[in-house]
Amino acid sequence: MPLTDTTSPPRPAPDGAEPRGARLRRALPPPALTGFLVLLAVLMAASYAVGRAAGPVAPGIHRSVPQDGGSGGMDTHGMGPQGPSAWKAAR
Repeated sequence: MPLTDTTSPPRPAPDGAEPRGARLRRALPPPALTGFLVLLAVLMAASYAVGRAAGPVAPGIHRSVPQDGGSGGMDTHGMGPQGPSAWKAAR
């Protein structure tokens, strides 16, 4: 009975003899990364759905759009066209 050498490393398979599943596994990202990305997408979708269901945070606040095409939406806080000089004259 011939003795076999069990300590020698296994010989590599010739080119093209690699199983199809091993090639596919090497091409795909690791399962942990795939699971993390799926979990991240699910959490983002759930967060978006909850935000849509809750509605706006402050319903009375709207974007300021200039009505007269004036100074680009700059608010003078009631000072009118005179600006700060009207305050100095009132003193």
